[in-house]
Amino acid sequence: MTNSFQALVVRENTDPSGAPLTAIETLTDADLPAGDVVVDIDYSSLNYKDGMALTGAGRIIRNFPMVPGIDFSGTVASSTSPDFGVGDPVILTGWGVGERFWGGYAERQRVRSEWLVQRPAEMSSLRAMAIGTAGLTAMLCVLALQDGGVTPTSGPIIVTGAAGGVGSVAIAILANLGYAVTAVTGRPEEHDYLRSLGASDVIDRSALAAPGKPLQAETWAGAVDAVGSTMLANVLAQTKYQGVVTACGLAGGTDLPSTVMPFILRGVRLQGIDSVMADLATRNRAWSRLATDLPESALDTLTEVVPMSSLAGRAATILAGQTRGRLVVDPHS
Repeated sequence: MTNSFQALVVRENTDPSGAPLTAIETLTDADLPAGDVVVDIDYSSLNYKDGMALTGAGRIIRNFPMVPGIDFSGTVASSTSPDFGVGDPVILTGWGVGERFWGGYAERQRVRSEWLVQRPAEMSSLRAMAIGTAGLTAMLCVLALQDGGVTPTSGPIIVTGAAGGVGSVAIAILANLGYAVTAVTGRPEEHDYLRSLGASDVIDRSALAAPGKPLQAETWAGAVDAVGSTMLANVLAQTKYQGVVTACGLAGGTDLPSTVMPFILRGVRLQGIDSVMADLATRNRAWSRLATDLPESALDTLTEVVPMSSLAGRAATILAGQTRGRLVVDPHS
């Protein structure tokens, strides 16, 4: 029996000045790429990279045709891997899926077993994608802060790009763990939302947008930065002695107009965070903590479920920083 299913397929536009061509198509198992596990997908999510893939920004897609979606959750439908059996609940994030390999914007997908993790028993498939790549990245930032010795008594944590997916989840986790969190956003209408997640203070991004002195008043014990560029440079300059700054995004640019002074005079640590190629042990540790450290009430507050058919219009908004929290994608609608 040949299974048919719906998938969002991106095809190359022969006009190099145009965006890729996207359409929901009916595919069969014969169309699926190589791999040893087939997954019936429940949900995916919309991340910054997905917005780039759907609009053609940054040429994130390496080959065509492509099914985007850098993460998904679902149930194993068939497997030749000894590590997974039919009916296993699984999560996939990263590994170039949705960029080099077909991803989560489909009702069904075939992937390599080494890309999958078992979904925690206490976590629903919907909750897994409400967390998704952005939430996994946020948890990795929190773990790096803790591994670096930053505790709630160390001082406040600053979170930039706070209304986005990474920032929203990071605030909810940190507040639940007892940290005082300052959120940074350029959208005044999101202040109440950020406070509802647990932010104790909210500041406008303009306060960190202009170039500043290489060393500024010691303010932050740690940081979760999803912006980069001048904002990250200012955060570093304001970080306390032996503080930890985690860098996981580049919404504001890829440059870092800073100096070595925060590092050699204050012992500040700049810790890069990568969720794409993180090893299995790291992923399992993060998902285990997400199952316990992220309150469901906060996750509900920051989550919206959207149909796969709406993604073409949603892609531009996430690139423009106009989305709030997490957008879970239902591939069945």
